[in-house]
Amino acid sequence: MTEQLTAEDFDTQRRHFHERIRTLQEQVSRVVVGQRDVVRHVLTAILGGGHVLLEGVPGLGKTLLVRTLAQALQLDYNRIQFTPDLMPADILGTTIIAQNDQGARDFAFRPGPVFTQLLLADEINRATPKTQSAMLEAMQEGSVTVGGAHHKLQQPFIVLATQNPIEQEGTYPLPEAQLDRFLFKILVPFPSVDELALIVDRTTGTDTQEAAPVLDGPTLLRLRALVRGVPIAEHIKRYALRLVAATHPELPDAPEATRRYVHYGASPRGAQALILAAKVNALLEDRGQVDYADIRAVAHPALRHRVQLNFEAGADGLTSDAFIDRLLKATPDVSDRLRAEAS
Repeated sequence: MTEQLTAEDFDTQRRHFHERIRTLQEQVSRVVVGQRDVVRHVLTAILGGGHVLLEGVPGLGKTLLVRTLAQALQLDYNRIQFTPDLMPADILGTTIIAQNDQGARDFAFRPGPVFTQLLLADEINRATPKTQSAMLEAMQEGSVTVGGAHHKLQQPFIVLATQNPIEQEGTYPLPEAQLDRFLFKILVPFPSVDELALIVDRTTGTDTQEAAPVLDGPTLLRLRALVRGVPIAEHIKRYALRLVAATHPELPDAPEATRRYVHYGASPRGAQALILAAKVNALLEDRGQVDYADIRAVAHPALRHRVQLNFEAGADGLTSDAFIDRLLKATPDVSDRLRAEAS
């Protein structure tokens, strides 16, 4: 356990962590053109032990990114294409009547594609809410219940879901409870012209790239354990908690932007996401403890899907990211307050 490590052992493992993840990023970038922030945020969520929701229009390489990560992480990989006619049993599996070697018939469980380590839930918001909710137990508990029987999933179990913008035809908004199970929601931008040229060269020519294996499942679990052992000072933890509390318009200390634009705020899972992701970010920056900058670096992907804005925000053209920008300005850390007092 990381809490039993000496300071010297922790520093050694921290440096090892930084080197391995840097190598992993290099391997992914051999296949995935650009999208450095997207790749970093996806790795942050995976190392923090969470699931990821990737949003962007079709054709931006979301599926390629997930497939490349499965190859580099050496994890079992399945893909589910979500469609309006997909049923929960198509995801979880079903109980069937099977005949054994002695000729007797009995009930047997036939596992669905969710029984893997890295699951690509492609275009998850094209399925109905009933089918989307079939993922809840798997994402939260690492298990599924079918026909009253409880089945554990192999660890690590990671869901990387893609969704199209909800304005597109044939999409359903994800239920709030399911959105909250994703550690990060990551927006995938359209590539620049130079990146687009490189994508075209790679996909229309003969030069194909593949990612070499870097980690495996047991190693990933050990790195996750190291993340949880990263120290965070009380005042920095309190800063993250104040950020989450500031998303709730019903609280007396809520900023003006929250009271005006927020329908409801982030759940306690938002605070957990901020802390875990900030610990990963500290290790990625080759530091042994969490800083205010780590909290701010992960605030947008950790909170953008957990804060529901109201109609007035839409009328004023305020996006979730723009609201989080205001939230960060309205929630200063201790160093901000000290500088303000000194001036």
